[in-house]
Order: sequence, then structure tokens, then C-alpha cells
Amino acid sequence: MKNVFKFLTLVLVFGFLTTSCSSDDDHSVNPPVSLGAYENGIFVSAEGGTLSGSVSYISNDFSTTENNVFFNVNSEDLGTYVQSMGFNNNNAYIVVDSNIIHVVDRNTFEKEGAISTGLMLPRFIAFAGGKGYVTNWGDPTDPSDDYIAVVDLSTHAVTNTIPVGEGPEQIISVGNKLYVSHKGGYNSNNIVSVINISDSAVTTITVNDVPNNMIINSLGQLVVLCEGNAAWTGNETSASISKIDLSSNTVVQTLSFADGVHPSGMDYANGKVYYQSNNEVFELNDSASSLPSTSFINLGAISTYGMAVKDDKLYVTDAKDFVSLSDLVVFDLNTKSIINTFEVGLIASKIYFN
Repeated sequence: MKNVFKFLTLVLVFGFLTTSCSSDDDHSVNPPVSLGAYENGIFVSAEGGTLSGSVSYISNDFSTTENNVFFNVNSEDLGTYVQSMGFNNNNAYIVVDSNIIHVVDRNTFEKEGAISTGLMLPRFIAFAGGKGYVTNWGDPTDPSDDYIAVVDLSTHAVTNTIPVGEGPEQIISVGNKLYVSHKGGYNSNNIVSVINISDSAVTTITVNDVPNNMIINSLGQLVVLCEGNAAWTGNETSASISKIDLSSNTVVQTLSFADGVHPSGMDYANGKVYYQSNNEVFELNDSASSLPSTSFINLGAISTYGMAVKDDKLYVTDAKDFVSLSDLVVFDLNTKSIINTFEVGLIASKIYFN
């Protein structure tokens, strides 16, 4: 009997040691599996024109760059004009003016399908409750046919439409609601639509003319950049930044720009709003009661067409003359100097972080 107990003890000890060593070996020889070549990095969407729209990739450490990623992977053009991208779980949705949304794996960029019916001049996409919501201008000469397309993400089919005011542009989901800025399409508008996801009921919040970019700040407010009507319209109006209390859906603060100033492009990082005007970037603290009087960074002589901020870096697209390939220009927010420039697609307009 003693020999039996000795034998069992030796078996248990040997098994424990073998298992421990195997676990250590497995950890050392089996590093985390990569999800794809584009798992970590920066995407830059370009509208296109004389060339197809495209998406470029730059790795986070700036060591790897690749243009025309979608074509390279799928041997297919995106088409013109690429308006935006949206991300949901493992997929990226590339919204193109030619009434199609390409659905790709966000890490490999392999095409998984397309939303190709039920769209009419699609602009932006948001996600909530397992569905996609796409802003559509419809016929840009008809102010009454604009809508939000509701997409079944499993079938890539538009299952419903929600009529909204003219020129729906950016869309974000917050809780059980969708917020839509109405830039105005070929005209101008001055509303933010609020859509209740449960019953598709629509209410509106009046802001200044040409609301476009929207973010949620650290105070839980919806911040809306209203560009105002430009002078060339013959009906110039003031631009502003409006802050909306999401519990009451009311404007609680409006910060107005000086006459003739029409900012474009806004992002949020480090507890601050960043926006650009006249090729200068400004910082706005959440608690500020007035707009800053001096810029944070001067972008120099470039054709600024898109911007984004992440961590300690500012990313700006330079569309140049709108017929040559664009550049992505990267600034260090601490030194306020350019640290990298990358050639990207034609008329690059949006920057995303994967």
C-alpha cells in the first residue's frame, strides 16, 4: 500500500511540473494573434474625383504606410465620392456618394458585403441596438425628401426610413437616441434632429446656421460646431459653438464667432475641443465661457480639409490644389511642430483611429 501511495504522489508531482512548464512554454512561444495587417493604426479616407475614392493606412508608429488599401485587398474601386467611415464591432462601413456602403473587416479590409439599395446620397453612419443609421440627402434639389436609412446589419438591407429635415449630415448615438446635425445639403439649415430609437419619433433643436461636427464633452454635453452661412451665399450669418444639455435637449450655451469667421473641422481630446479656422487650430476648455482669442497652432500655407486629435498629436489633411494627391500632416501638440507628412489619396477629408 505504501508503494501505491508513493507512486500516486510521484505521478501528481510530475503532472504538476509538466503542466507548469507547458504553460510557461506556451506563453513564450505563442504571442497574441494579430487580427490583421490593419489592426492598429490610422485610416485616412479620400473623396476622390478624377480618381476613385480611397482609404490609406498609416501604422501607429508611422513605420508602415499603404495607399488604396481597399483596392489592394479586394481588387475593386470604392467609387466616388467617399464621404465617411463608421466602425461597429469588427467591421468598418465605408460610405460612398454613389449610393453604396462597402462593409469590410476593419483589421484585414476584406470585403464582407455592401449596402447597395435604399440609399440616396448617403453621408454618415451610426450604430445602435444592432442596427445602422445612415443620413441621406435624397435629391439635393428637393428639401423634403431627406431621411435616415435604418439598416439590418446582419443582412445589409435597409428595412426602414425615418424622414428628417433638409441636409442631414453627421449622426451620433447617445443612449436610446440619435442626434443628427443638419448642415443643409445644397442649401443651409439650422437644426439638430433628435430621434428616439424605440419609436423613430423625431424632435428638433434649433441652433445657428450650418451645424456640422458634433462631439460629446466630459460634462456629457453635445457640442455642435455651426459654421454659419459664408459670404459667397449672399446671406452671411454668424458661426458658433453650441452646447446642448442631453437631459433636456436644450441649448445651454452659445459661443459666437466674430463676423466673417467660419470655422470648419472639430475634434475632442484631453478634455478640450479643437477646431480650425483660417488655417489656425484653437483649443477650447469645457468650462470656458468665451472663445479663445489666440490660436494654439498655425497650420501654415496648406489647404486644410480634415483634422483629428488623438493623445498628443494633431492630424490634418492637406488637399493641396484638389487635383493632386493629398498629404496627411502630423503635428506634435507639445512642440506645435510637424513631425511627419504622408502622401495619401485624392481630396483626403477624414481621419480615423483603428
